[in-house]
Amino acid sequence: MKIDLTDTTAGKVNKALVQGRRAIGTPAVGMVLTLVIVTDEENAYDALKAAEEASHEHPSRTLVVIKRVSRSPRDRTASRLDAEVRVGADAGSGETVILRLHGEVADHADSVVLPLLLPDAPVVVWWPVNAPLDPAKDPLGALAQRRVTDTYSSEQPVRELSARADAYTPGDTDLSWTRITPWRSMLAAALDQVVCEVKAVEVEGEEFNPSCELLAMWLADRLDVPVKRSLSAGPGLTAVRLATSEGAIALDRADGSLATLSIDGQPDRAVALKRRDTAELIAEELRRLDPDDTYASALRFGVERLNAPATPATPATEPVPEASAPEVFPKGEPVTHPAAAPEAAAEAPTTEAAPQERPPLKKRAKAT
Repeated sequence: MKIDLTDTTAGKVNKALVQGRRAIGTPAVGMVLTLVIVTDEENAYDALKAAEEASHEHPSRTLVVIKRVSRSPRDRTASRLDAEVRVGADAGSGETVILRLHGEVADHADSVVLPLLLPDAPVVVWWPVNAPLDPAKDPLGALAQRRVTDTYSSEQPVRELSARADAYTPGDTDLSWTRITPWRSMLAAALDQVVCEVKAVEVEGEEFNPSCELLAMWLADRLDVPVKRSLSAGPGLTAVRLATSEGAIALDRADGSLATLSIDGQPDRAVALKRRDTAELIAEELRRLDPDDTYASALRFGVERLNAPATPATPATEPVPEASAPEVFPKGEPVTHPAAAPEAAAEAPTTEAAPQERPPLKKRAKAT
């Protein structure tokens, strides 16, 4: 069922929702959260389709906020709210309200969305494109417990990762991080099968894909070993290779769907590692509403530190006890990251505190 409202208010939209539920015979509200999608007309259809598919797993009230650009100065000063209310089969397993904001009201979208939020239910805000640099300080982002962006949709994904790290607030997440969940699980499972020490890692993937950088930063952050970021034709992530004390471990996916896991001394195995669509990604993010500390730690590691050899640093004021001195890794020539900004690579600190000793990846990755 669809109800169109022109030049309306939030109060009338709420009445239309009640009217629609009664008309289809489901007056009770059985939704678990409010999903706010902030997008434009070009990307609204794809985002809404993904949200409707995800609603079969997470019944929710979906509010699609579309800020319309006014052409004339007179239209920019006038305010108008148009809404389309969908309930029943037209809205997946929840309710959908498409809000088109014209004129000055587009700058106050939070005042329109606030009366439409489900009472006593979590709020998730998702920007499929054009996400703010600091989602937590955005008026709509301030209403949410979880803020979902997608660095892959930005013009300069690698620089965007650095901006996300500077502005990170607990509750922020990125679909580029969600895309590598199967890779992280598979690598942790591979290391569970071998008792070894990882000495170096190589992550291979297409150039402007932030998921490759995030996976490389996660491995470097958890293992404290040199991580090389190399380029390939894609699609997406194509391979991860680990040099260990017991031989090489490789996870190679050349076609975007089927990967080969190779461990020295064991037969090669084919594993399913297909590229997932947006509906699966957003459904995964809606399963957890608590802060993702693992993502925060990997993000703050820094893109500019990839491809650099891991060397211990000693504080200038206090010596490091011999028992807790960090392991010295083989030295090599530092390589500038192929997609990182030159100025970011030049700002490398000369000294830093001794890194805290970390448990093996396989023990931590199983808990993520």
